[in-house]
Amino acid sequence: MTAGGQLTFDLGHRPALGRDDFLVGPGNADAVAWIDRWPDWPGPALVVHGPPGCGKTHLACVWQSRANAKIVTTGSALEDILGRSPQDACFVIEDAAVGDGVTLFHLFNRLVERGGHMLLISREPPARWRDRLPDLMSRLKSVSTVAIDAPDDAMFEAVLVKLFADRQLRVGPEIIAYLAPRIERSFDAARRVVAAADDASLTHARAITVPLIRDLID
Repeated sequence: MTAGGQLTFDLGHRPALGRDDFLVGPGNADAVAWIDRWPDWPGPALVVHGPPGCGKTHLACVWQSRANAKIVTTGSALEDILGRSPQDACFVIEDAAVGDGVTLFHLFNRLVERGGHMLLISREPPARWRDRLPDLMSRLKSVSTVAIDAPDDAMFEAVLVKLFADRQLRVGPEIIAYLAPRIERSFDAARRVVAAADDASLTHARAITVPLIRDLID
């Protein structure tokens, strides 16, 4: 029970991650086009990079579904990646810039042998990755790389609407118009403030209004 408020439960929420739910704008159109182009990529891998919360994971989920790919977290051993499912030929590599370079190098070579593909997700492009094997970096120089940029005004407002909708919250246009120019122009910041608005609305039994949003960001 919150002080002076009502009982709330952190039940979480499920963001919509389907292809039709991915908002396409100038900042991510190139990345979406590359995902839609698969399996006709010019090489075995694609790197998608961008700031936190920009939609990299969402886009990776779209490709994972299309390619029946396996998600590989950093630190996974090559034997675990390939040994359990020897027929798998498509992988999503999360946080590729901070993972094990040796494993990534050998996985890259194995996928070339299998005619497979991998999607590497990172905050930075490969040229800025540190402490990498020279052989791996040589491979990555031939890999297609695409950035997801910061959203423009229309895209950012649409993202805010979607984030509220993902939590089954309907807000009026005045909320979006007030909020969009007053917070950092990033998907990560949008996600945080929508989560805070949802929590504040539940905790204090208040509708999501301009005054509530003003209290949060002030």
